Amino acid sequence: MKKMSTASRMIIAVGSLVMSVLFFVPVWSIYLIAPQYPEGLSMQIWLNKLSGQVDIINGLNHYIGMKHIREEMFPEFSYLIYILGFFILFGLIISFTGSRKLLITYLVTAMFAGIAALIDFYLWGYDYGHNLDPAAAIKVPGLSYQPPLLGHKKLLNFDSYSYPDTGGWIILAVTGIFFITWFFEWRKNKKRQSMTRSIKSASVAVAAIACFFISGCNPKPEKINLGKDNCAECRMTIMDPKFGAEIVTRKGRIFKFDDVHCLATFMQRRSVEMNEIHQTLFVDYNNNAGFITVSSAEFVVSSQLKSPMGGNAAAFKNAAEAKKKAEEIEGSKQTNWATLYNILVK
Repeated sequence: MKKMSTASRMIIAVGSLVMSVLFFVPVWSIYLIAPQYPEGLSMQIWLNKLSGQVDIINGLNHYIGMKHIREEMFPEFSYLIYILGFFILFGLIISFTGSRKLLITYLVTAMFAGIAALIDFYLWGYDYGHNLDPAAAIKVPGLSYQPPLLGHKKLLNFDSYSYPDTGGWIILAVTGIFFITWFFEWRKNKKRQSMTRSIKSASVAVAAIACFFISGCNPKPEKINLGKDNCAECRMTIMDPKFGAEIVTRKGRIFKFDDVHCLATFMQRRSVEMNEIHQTLFVDYNNNAGFITVSSAEFVVSSQLKSPMGGNAAAFKNAAEAKKKAEEIEGSKQTNWATLYNILVK
């Protein structure tokens, strides 16, 4: 049996070396969004550690009796880097020998390893979501909080997502490219096709995969036109430039509001699903031509502000500016969006 072509062996070698990037990037992500956290809370799983907003997620989950997530919960962290090293070395051996049999062995082994990883993750999620503290502050009889294995799931007021992160996509892309390489090598050997036609077909397939992973869009906010635009919630014409807000969806649809109270009500009613929101923005009280993202906005709340629909909250781009305004208004309060949302919709 003839060995693989030089081009195919180079693809295997480069793909194997690209896998070393997994030592430096997260492999999987768990993402939570809710009206209080419209830009989401995330936890990244690496080969040997966790990162992201784990402490905040633990604080929220404590109320419903879920265990605190700690790196000690994952014995896999002690050996995953060696498994990755094995696959990198295996790929380089395939490249050196040019063996199609070794390549198909690699692909079958990778498939079983992937299935085993998903089963392991499912079992952890099942225990994490079902084995709850009976003394928890919030108890809903019969309800479990198992996170999704892959995709989306609603857990109380949160939308939970589980999907590959950078490292996971690299694994899928490299494995897919290896499979395409094997397929065209097998087809070439079976039908005695020319080298040029095989490599050209493989290049088209690889380019398609690359386009899939890098494609996307970046929707932009839109300036609020005073006296012309209407609030998406109360339908009143937006007249006051100081208290406006805006939601931009992933598909580029824009919803404008004349008051944070309207935006909070709009989100509570799920007029737009949380996973469809690309940005949540507030008009800067000190610069009415600018927007502030929900993650950086600080609010001052006071009845003296007299916003159009009674939210009476002004947004500022940082804590220092908010503090300065709060000191000017007796009895005012300074807060963030997560707390303000709960106040507005209770």
